[in-house]
Amino acid sequence: MTDILNAIVLLSNFVIIPVLTYGSQLALGALGITLIYGILRFANFAHSDLMAFGTMITVLMTWWLQSMGVTFGPLPTALIALPIAIALTIVIALFIDKSVYKFYRKKRSAPAIFVIASIGVMFVLNGVVRFIIGPNDQRFADGERFIIKARAFKEMTGLGEGLAIKISQGLTIGIAFVLVLALFWFLQHTRTGKAMRAYSDNEDLALLSGIDPEKVVMVTWIITAALATIAGTLYGLDKSFKPFTYFQLLLPFFAAAIVGGIGKPVGAIIGGFVVAFSEVSITYAYKKFIKYLVPDSWAPDGLVQFLSTDYKFAVSFIILVLVLLIRPTGILKGRTI
Repeated sequence: MTDILNAIVLLSNFVIIPVLTYGSQLALGALGITLIYGILRFANFAHSDLMAFGTMITVLMTWWLQSMGVTFGPLPTALIALPIAIALTIVIALFIDKSVYKFYRKKRSAPAIFVIASIGVMFVLNGVVRFIIGPNDQRFADGERFIIKARAFKEMTGLGEGLAIKISQGLTIGIAFVLVLALFWFLQHTRTGKAMRAYSDNEDLALLSGIDPEKVVMVTWIITAALATIAGTLYGLDKSFKPFTYFQLLLPFFAAAIVGGIGKPVGAIIGGFVVAFSEVSITYAYKKFIKYLVPDSWAPDGLVQFLSTDYKFAVSFIILVLVLLIRPTGILKGRTI
């Protein structure tokens, strides 16, 4: 029985908790992509770099607060800087929409034109972020590191494996849960949220009903920028901030949105956890886990790892290709790209 409990704790440390954390981050990122696609009807390739921009502002504000001696007790100081970063990222997102996308909206350009424009925005944002903060890893987490420490868990339970839960993991899961509930309440119960859903379902009918398209577009960008900044900050607190890593996250974000059904907010959440579970479970080495469950003579010699962690993002690509080939509309039958 002790070996089974040790196996469960081990799996919790390296699979279950990381999946919940990474899945929450992917879900928030995929929500931004699916909102833009569902309402503005184009695949926004600049989303991950908008996230990087928002996180960069959080990092810079956090460093400034830390230099002034401002802290948030056991919690990261980044939480104090986050509202300012969200506000500035919203301003940038609205500026990009007014200066780039609005022109093509008025011309009723094809979705492919928007995609090309978003790629241009992606490279500009990427260059701006690298120019300001540099291309290297930047760490900005402070405060307490763990909610539960492995050593304390071992002493409390007497098990050989210790459960460790970082504050960044707890914050990610908790904040993501609250944000998802708030977003769905907004979309279901507010007048603006209902207008956004109507505009997404049928643009022409929504316009005939008196819905202001510019207001819908503005609110969509505000929500998307806020989600991107929060998701990027939570990812940076959990790992570190590096512009190129955020650029790489674009693939799992799109994989999550498409797996769940692009244009479907619930699908984005489901897809985020599907992709996270696939990436983490396939790249985890199960040798120690299996040793707890089988006799010593049956214990494997190798790592029992399906793929190296170097190929983590390749899992997202494989999932994306398979979904597009087998079920292009995703789990919840969203739109096709």
